[in-house]
Amino acid sequence: LPAIGLAVFTAADLSGQRAHVAGAQAPWATILACADSRVPPELLFGGLGLGELFVIRNAGNLADTGVLGTIEYGAAVLGSPLIVVMGHQRCGAVAAACEVATKNAAFPGSIGPMIEPIVPAALSVRDAGGDLVANATRESAKRTVARILDRSRIVADAADKGKVKVVPAYYDLDSGKVEFFA
Repeated sequence: LPAIGLAVFTAADLSGQRAHVAGAQAPWATILACADSRVPPELLFGGLGLGELFVIRNAGNLADTGVLGTIEYGAAVLGSPLIVVMGHQRCGAVAAACEVATKNAAFPGSIGPMIEPIVPAALSVRDAGGDLVANATRESAKRTVARILDRSRIVADAADKGKVKVVPAYYDLDSGKVEFFA
């Protein structure tokens, strides 16, 4: 690996962790985060080890059928009590949706359909003032939380019974802080 100031874990460092979680997992949180390489949940939440987080990542932290099934597995099978939908500062997928909302931009291949669920969030905050991408990112995270609760009876029932909490969050690349909001 290039010397870029990252901690490098050897197989020996992880052997104890692997042995502890090899038979089962019980993550304390399920995290739906962006695929952006600057946003690794395992590091953002304190350099966590194996088995602590159940992580799903895609551009724009969107909840399609595969993601919903994964979230349901985390809640119903693994018993993860917390589901976090985490957007982040300067998200490329949200920025693209903002370009659609403000300039009627079009994107090639599967990019356009991928960001389509973010466009309504961008449209809803387009005239709010401030940083459009940041506002749209927060709004999209809130809408994704609502979508999860609306489309997943498993998660909604668990939330109603107090077994799981579903929250939106925003990661600030500049400060390194994660903000949780409603």
